[in-house]
Amino acid sequence: MAQQKKKKNTLSQEEINRYTRNFWKLLIGLILLGFLFIFSVGMGLFGKLPTFRDLENPKSNLASEVISDDGVVLGTYFVQNRSNVRYDQLSPHLVQALIATEDKRFYRHSGIDYRRTFTIIFHNLIGNRQGASTITQQLALNLFSEGRARSTGKRIIQKFQEWITAVRLERNYTKEEIITMYFNTVDFGAYNTYGIKSAARTYFNTTPDKLDVKQAALLVGMLKGPGIYSPVRYPQNAIVRRNVVIESMRKADFLTREESLRLQKEPIVLDMRISNYGEGLAPYFRAVMKREIQREFSEMSITKADGTPWDLDRDGLRIYTTINSKMQLYAEEAQQEWMKTVQASFDKQWKSRDPFRGEKAKLLETGMKRSDRYRVLKQAGKSDAEIKKEFDTPVAMTIFTWEGNKDTLMTPMDSIRYNKLILRNSFMSMEPHTGYVRAWVGGINFEHYKYDQVKTGTRQVGSTAKPFTYAVAIDNGYSPCFQVPNVPLTVGSGAYAWTPRGENKAGSPITLRKALANSQNFATAYMINEVGATPVAALTKRMGITSDVPEYPSIALGAYEASVYDMVGAYSAFVNHGVWIEPTYILRIEDKNGMPIYEKAPRVTKVLNGESAYVMVDMLKRVVSEGSGGRIRWRYNLTNPIGGKTGTTNDNADAWFIGITPELVSGVWTGAEDRGISFASMAEGQGAQAALPVFALYMQKVYADTSLHYSKEDFPLPPGGLTRELDCSQYDPFPGVETEKLDDRLGF
Repeated sequence: MAQQKKKKNTLSQEEINRYTRNFWKLLIGLILLGFLFIFSVGMGLFGKLPTFRDLENPKSNLASEVISDDGVVLGTYFVQNRSNVRYDQLSPHLVQALIATEDKRFYRHSGIDYRRTFTIIFHNLIGNRQGASTITQQLALNLFSEGRARSTGKRIIQKFQEWITAVRLERNYTKEEIITMYFNTVDFGAYNTYGIKSAARTYFNTTPDKLDVKQAALLVGMLKGPGIYSPVRYPQNAIVRRNVVIESMRKADFLTREESLRLQKEPIVLDMRISNYGEGLAPYFRAVMKREIQREFSEMSITKADGTPWDLDRDGLRIYTTINSKMQLYAEEAQQEWMKTVQASFDKQWKSRDPFRGEKAKLLETGMKRSDRYRVLKQAGKSDAEIKKEFDTPVAMTIFTWEGNKDTLMTPMDSIRYNKLILRNSFMSMEPHTGYVRAWVGGINFEHYKYDQVKTGTRQVGSTAKPFTYAVAIDNGYSPCFQVPNVPLTVGSGAYAWTPRGENKAGSPITLRKALANSQNFATAYMINEVGATPVAALTKRMGITSDVPEYPSIALGAYEASVYDMVGAYSAFVNHGVWIEPTYILRIEDKNGMPIYEKAPRVTKVLNGESAYVMVDMLKRVVSEGSGGRIRWRYNLTNPIGGKTGTTNDNADAWFIGITPELVSGVWTGAEDRGISFASMAEGQGAQAALPVFALYMQKVYADTSLHYSKEDFPLPPGGLTRELDCSQYDPFPGVETEKLDDRLGF
């Protein structure tokens, strides 16, 4: 019986063979299924894999860089603050820290470290959770736009996708290229910081090639968890994690034991530079230029190869500009230095007086209705009474002061009152012979006052318009030594009659040169009556003034609005022998691979006879040497050949100065947000006082910097030479007429 039972439990040879065949069939089937699965993953059936083009040019949001003429990155446009670097721009400490911490066998595997993978599986089975991804696999994961999958099923598929992509990466790129792509795609979490270049600047205000061991270890350590290892939010966690990386570098023989122990004892030292559009040099310029580029691309149909539009915030463009970073800094410093002084004087003026009495109270109401707070409350259905109550209720806010931002408790209405009494200022400087804009300061503080007053905003130009009238006269044969009446007069008749006001007293006949030097209104009105408003308006427009210039006699005294940008361009034509060159600030734009996609060609127009332009330059020099711009000499000690023109509008609402040298033309405007708020006295509010000093301080700094190579030589003669007499002592305006009869001849 037992023998029969034993026979029953024993497998026959046939059964053994059958089981063996089934086992191999199953095994081979599973292997084939695995290969089929991997093949399907590779074919993209479970989701698209990055192509070779994607691997080399990952679809990350790259910040576009705005680059100065001297190679400095002025700022960036971004959604994600990310910029790429090359391998030779990485500190060796970065590479060592990454390999020591994330993938010690990086140089010995081909994308997948099989030995480490099986070891990690064992560690995880016994409860010691560890990651098995190589640097190449982590890079592969970074290239998937959706990031790490959250569900287990999708994560398993994604893991196979990582492996396939990692193998492709290893087959097509060097180890150095893989390291570079990895550092360009990592996310450092806070402060919109992506890629090692952005991280180095954000946390240490440096570049990746200059990172030391401690800094490199900190940044590499953050990759394990940018949130919990943030040196700002959790400094203790960051130190612990940094020291783990340093110790890993010691174990990998990148550091000695002594170096490791010493470095681990040292504290974290940050130098934070959190990027935003307003941070860095020339924020107003960058904001205006962004809109300009978007408009140009749209009008010229400049698109990518696939027909989609370029995105300045995502496509990593490199925008090369004419701005010089040193000159931009000098302009911003000059503005800050002088506007502190002017604002203190302005505040003192209104200390015991209410600038919003009577009709001017409407300025506050208008300011309220223009505010974002008002629009939000209105959209929420609040009544006028409820809105008024909201604006009279104190709230916490941050306000601008020249000593820095100030946190305070203030009603929104008082905030409007406060900001309307803050003087604004704008400045632009360009080279007249190239049209290159070298400095652009659109306002006093981009964080608080974003409206650009260089090109976007226009203000009444006042006496800075007078040279256009004199230029028409000179171009029509008048000599700068020609004498004209300097008495009140009425130009035109009937409804078109105009009688100019004059800050200067009437007097004896005056030469055109002296009239311009001392900004005489009566003499200027006389000249536009002689040459006509139409030719003056036409020349003004030809010289680049794009705002409305009506053909009225009052334009002689600047009764129209224009931008600093246009006025500087116009004066540059005087210096450039009558040739107007469109002010240029974009040189070219390249894509992230360095391929040019846009280049700016400025417009060039001959607007004035070269000799007439030179005569105007000589007359503008007299403004500085003999007239209203004299403080350039006696206060700022700028003795080299300089010309210019002051400008002050009615009630001292706008102060202007346009300054010229042979190689630079610069314009300054100063005024409040509303023209109804102004200086009470001409002494404080005139262009020579409220605007000219910014120009003078800027030129002092420019000339002091010998690396800029701006000379102090005189203005060159026009190409054809000079045929007109500029020495008024040699000029007889009325030959053959006795002096005592001169008054009769002029109509006195």
